[in-house]
Amino acid sequence: MGFLGLERWSPYVVGAGIGVLSWFAFLLSDKAIGCSTAFARTSGMLERLFRRAKVMEKPYYQKFVPEVDWEWMLVVGVIVGAFVSAQLSGTFHLQWLPDKWVSAFGATPITRFIVALVGGIFMGFGSRWAGGCTSGHGISGTLQLTLSSWIAAICFFIAGIGAAMLIFQVFAV
Repeated sequence: MGFLGLERWSPYVVGAGIGVLSWFAFLLSDKAIGCSTAFARTSGMLERLFRRAKVMEKPYYQKFVPEVDWEWMLVVGVIVGAFVSAQLSGTFHLQWLPDKWVSAFGATPITRFIVALVGGIFMGFGSRWAGGCTSGHGISGTLQLTLSSWIAAICFFIAGIGAAMLIFQVFAV
C-alpha cells in the first residue's frame, strides 16, 4: 500500500496535509476545523431523544443546532481513518488498558474508566468555555495567527504536561 501502510508518518507531511485540509474547510464552508462542537451537537441529539422539541428552547442549542454537520462527519472520519490506518499498517489490536497504565496503576479497568470520565468532563467543559478545542484553537486558530488561540495552545501543552506528571508521578502506586 506504499505510504498508507507506514506505521508512523512524517509529522511534516501530516502537518502540511492538515494545513491543506484547513484551506479546503475555509474555502468550502467558511469555517475553521474543529471537533468539540460535534460532541456538543451529539449531546443535543441524545437529549432530543428524551425531551424532543424542548431541546431547541435552550439558547445553546439554538446557536449550535443538534444535527449531523460536516464537523460531526469530520469526527467520524478521524475515527474511521485511524482504524483504516491501523489496519493497513498491521498495528491494529484491541487493548483495554495501555501497558504504561497497567504498570503504574494495575490492571483494574474501573480506575481507568473513572479517570477517562473525569478527564472527558473537564475537556468538554474547557473546550466549550474556551470556544474551541485543541483542533479548533491549536490548528485553525494558530493558522489564522489568532492571539487567543496561541495562548490556548500554549496552555494546552502546559496543562497536558502537568496532568501527565500528576497522573504518572504523584498518583502512581
